[in-house]
Amino acid sequence: MTSQPLARVTSIKVKLGLLVVVSVAVALAVATLGRAGGVPVWLGVPVTMLLALAVTQLLAVGMTSPLRQMTDAARRMAVGDYDVRVSETSKDEVGELARAFNTMARDLATVDRQRRELVANVSHELRTPLAALCAVLENLVDDVGPRDPESLAAALAQAERLAGLVEDLLDLARVDAGKAPLEPEPVPLAPLLADAVAEARVLGRAVTYDVRVEPPDLVVRADPARLRQLAANLLDNASRHSPAGGTVLVTATRAGERYRLEVHDQGPGVAAEDRERVFEPFGTLRANEGGGGTGLGLAIARWVTELHDGTIRFVDPETGGDGARIRVELPVQPADRPAHRQEDTMPTPPPPSTTPSSSARPPAPPVVTPHPGPYPSPGVPSGPVPPRPLGNDVFGAFWPDRGVPARLSVLLGALATGVLAGMVLPYRTVGLGTFLVLLAAGAVVLAASANRRDPFTLTCAAIGVLLAATTMFRAAEWIVVLCLLAAATMMVCGATRGRTLPGFVLSGLAWPLAGLRGIPWLGRTFGVLTGLGKSAALLRTVGLSVLGLLVFGLLLGSADALLAEWVDALLPDLTIDTFVLRAFVAVAVGGTVLAAVYLALNPPRVEQGNGTVRPVANRFEWLAPVLVVNGVFLAFLVAQATVVFGGHDYLQRTTGLTYAEYVHQGFAQLTVATALTLLVIWAAARKAPRETAADRTWLRASLGLLCLQTLVVVASALYRMHVYQEAYGFTQLRLLVDVFEGWLGLLVLAVLVGGIALRAAWFPRFALLSGAVALLGIAVINPDAWVAERNIDRYEETGRIDWTYLRELSDDAVPALTELPATLQACVLDGREASSDDWLEWNLGRARAAEALDGVTPGRVDLATSCPPSF
Repeated sequence: MTSQPLARVTSIKVKLGLLVVVSVAVALAVATLGRAGGVPVWLGVPVTMLLALAVTQLLAVGMTSPLRQMTDAARRMAVGDYDVRVSETSKDEVGELARAFNTMARDLATVDRQRRELVANVSHELRTPLAALCAVLENLVDDVGPRDPESLAAALAQAERLAGLVEDLLDLARVDAGKAPLEPEPVPLAPLLADAVAEARVLGRAVTYDVRVEPPDLVVRADPARLRQLAANLLDNASRHSPAGGTVLVTATRAGERYRLEVHDQGPGVAAEDRERVFEPFGTLRANEGGGGTGLGLAIARWVTELHDGTIRFVDPETGGDGARIRVELPVQPADRPAHRQEDTMPTPPPPSTTPSSSARPPAPPVVTPHPGPYPSPGVPSGPVPPRPLGNDVFGAFWPDRGVPARLSVLLGALATGVLAGMVLPYRTVGLGTFLVLLAAGAVVLAASANRRDPFTLTCAAIGVLLAATTMFRAAEWIVVLCLLAAATMMVCGATRGRTLPGFVLSGLAWPLAGLRGIPWLGRTFGVLTGLGKSAALLRTVGLSVLGLLVFGLLLGSADALLAEWVDALLPDLTIDTFVLRAFVAVAVGGTVLAAVYLALNPPRVEQGNGTVRPVANRFEWLAPVLVVNGVFLAFLVAQATVVFGGHDYLQRTTGLTYAEYVHQGFAQLTVATALTLLVIWAAARKAPRETAADRTWLRASLGLLCLQTLVVVASALYRMHVYQEAYGFTQLRLLVDVFEGWLGLLVLAVLVGGIALRAAWFPRFALLSGAVALLGIAVINPDAWVAERNIDRYEETGRIDWTYLRELSDDAVPALTELPATLQACVLDGREASSDDWLEWNLGRARAAEALDGVTPGRVDLATSCPPSF
């Protein structure tokens, strides 16, 4: 576990204050440094928040973990596990609460152990006399044994033993519950001890009692009945363990305001380690050895002593002596303790039945096997409670921690990717270096993924690599950005193995949240990194290697000019002015990769909420809306047929619109209608019942008809866009929307295929993969060059072209634009210059543009005067 920087602070308020002050100070320092270093706001704000959060987490380590531990410990104690403990590392109020909780847990564990031992031992003690009594009575009933006084005496002895045990248990329960009456009065001690000795002699044990009271007329204030019970139990215990012919010495002396009662026998004695345990119920080993005892006498003696505010313990025999020596010290004038007058709550056994039953045989008592100690709680591990991650309370079952182990390799990989990004990305345009950073990040995430062998995950990874490669082959920023967003989507969906649209959305939201959810794992991994053993050796090795590289690299680089050129080509400019921006980029990229790594290591349960939806009770509830939509689509198709057969004149005469205006007006609505149709099909398929053949037939027929009509709508939309582009020109947005409409048509075809078997669990993943492939297809055809070529072809056919728009296209379009006549090249290439990229900025689009511009030196022109007018 990592250390707690604020563990020595004794106030939680001071800790929170320090936490706020340090976090704000770090945020201000980082923000000021970023502003001075020219870091853009979109990069500086998230990095500042990330570093402030990291400092907060570092300082707040362990502040609330005892509270979460106590919550888990309380749950475990509720099911019987009292061996749990919480950490007591802090010195503030939370630490004091943790120490008090541990004290309570220890006390409860002791009480629970004593309770379980009491139940087990009482069962054991009751079993023997019950078994013996039942055996005698069975012999008498079955006429197996003689019905003589000896047999009846044996049965009576066992019954009396049971009665004595029950009486001892009742006394023990009354004393333990504080309901034993205590009525102190002056008691002459010598006569009381004489009576106790007389009762002990009745037991018939061959021992001698030697009673000595100093002074002989010693009078104390005590409850005579309880004091006699104390003396009787001590004498009974001593006589039972004394050898035949032995002597039990009883002494009573006064020492100031207290008097001392000692009983010393000549038996085997009690080992020092057992002297405290023998005063627990059934805890005396001596009673078990001697036989005939209940194991409760010394426990009752202890509680009687405590009722009188006294103490009882074993002490060593006098020099040269042996046996056990029990010493009781009591006050001459104990404090008043009013007796309880409430009725005893112990159950009173019913009086014995007076109706004889000659044929009924008493049932055999159940055999109870005593347990030597406390019963373990089933299914609950004992021992210290590990810190409960805070994210478990925030994310719940959606994203459990699962105890992901530390992965030093992926942590170092993410940090290395951040350092690589800080060295490569700043002050360079998108190109080969950007692709290398993305490839390194994807490799780290895939290596960390728990599903890296899953076919869907591997497919997403492959498509993601192809999408990321657009940074190296395309200069158009808009398509590169879209491809990178799609690559990120493929990465998170592949890591979580999402199967539905809600699962894909949750996967995307989980990536930024992984920065918070992965903090416990990051702490464990940093603990391994900064710990002892191999990790420390690794850190030393890395430090020495970096030191050697810097020292000898500087020396040898300054000694050889060629080596210095190679170093300059490989290493970035690390001046003070550039270091700040590089550091911000490194932190941003490294943190983003770390969040993706944790998402891959411990993916959330993005599909747990997608349960089975109960279908509607009546068929018309889903069928009527679907038929209404079918009717609207049919009306649209009739209108389209009227336009086709009526001609453009009929359209303009009826609506007042030209055909180009007509198709432009409806394209956006048709695209939205296609997307909404898929939503209608999804809802109907989820709510429609499928129990009967009629239900399935209606579902296939109505949704199939809707899909077919939607395909006609898609074809109409694509045709409208084609006509509009021919009339008004080709643009990037129109190409993108055209492909999007075609992708929707592909999804409609997939729905038709899934409707055959009424199973389409594969459809969401198909939609995701096909959409990514469609976007990749746009990048493959080089969209800016395609738009430029189509506009040039349109110019050659119609003489209409938008020079301003063509000038705004990226370098991808330059080779196509150089196909214009030399007199018109300046209209679109005005101000363009060949890029001078280094090898990390290499980009196929810019390289081809530089090659096409080689030898072309268009001057600046005035579009209004030198170029044909735009249309």
